[in-house]
Amino acid sequence: KMAGSSAPGTGSAYLFLQSTCKTIALPALYESSQKKPCVFKALKLALADCSGSVNGVDMLKVHCSHPQLIVQLRFRVQDNCRQFLRSYRDGALQKALQSHLQLSLATTTVPLKMELRAGSEHLDKMLKDEDHCLECIYREKPDRLPDEEIMELEKGLKSLMLHQNTNNNVAGRDSSLKSLSQPYPPQGSSLSTQLTFIFQGQQFDNRTITPDDHQKFAKSVSKKWKQVGRSLQKSCRALRDPAIDNLALEYDREGLYEQAYQMLLRFIQSEGKKATIARLVTALEENGLISLAEELLGLHSSEDCS
Repeated sequence: KMAGSSAPGTGSAYLFLQSTCKTIALPALYESSQKKPCVFKALKLALADCSGSVNGVDMLKVHCSHPQLIVQLRFRVQDNCRQFLRSYRDGALQKALQSHLQLSLATTTVPLKMELRAGSEHLDKMLKDEDHCLECIYREKPDRLPDEEIMELEKGLKSLMLHQNTNNNVAGRDSSLKSLSQPYPPQGSSLSTQLTFIFQGQQFDNRTITPDDHQKFAKSVSKKWKQVGRSLQKSCRALRDPAIDNLALEYDREGLYEQAYQMLLRFIQSEGKKATIARLVTALEENGLISLAEELLGLHSSEDCS
């Protein structure tokens, strides 16, 4: 379908994706009627994560060109496009897409290489010049409306998420995809587990894990992140073998902070509202990390930790 005319504020680019793992072929997965919705969901959520909005980037069509998956993108707002470019340049888009593919497909690590083009311009060669990249993207006007297949996948994804939100008793105020692109469940949301728990004789609210908890954990857990992960894996399918060893290998160059951060992110994204502070504190206790548990519960500051 060709658009009659493009809105003056729109731009277009093509994102080329290829798995570097010989056993994972993205085009074949997308061509599978069973796997296509999973791949689409991962693309949608990763783009939302890295553009700052569910509607920050539109997917117009997904082309299967073995061994690559080529996604035609449309940008309406330059701020979203700018944030997308920064996420792409910094590797955040790659990490987000790998993570979402892993969760959606219930598989091990999906290593990716990516390329971004606008017309004949290879944007990877000019990413440091953000304004020039923007100019190239907005010079390319989208030549189509969203594909019928894309619209059907969008509709199916929204319907699925609305159904999941209803089942989880999530307040109906915001059933949009935006909430799904955030790894942290809203604090104060109804929990399917106990509402309070006891630690060192004191009672605490069994809240969901927050971004602040996440960062403190990654900063302080050090080499014991694997042990904590193995404690969490007892009740978390997403962390079962070989997930933890795969994370250690994948983020080896980034160091312990990133390895610990990605492990807990996997737990949060997989468990949703069930990713509670009580479960994390229990795992910390099992591995002798009492000071870190106390810090997360506000019993003392990080400076007091030994």
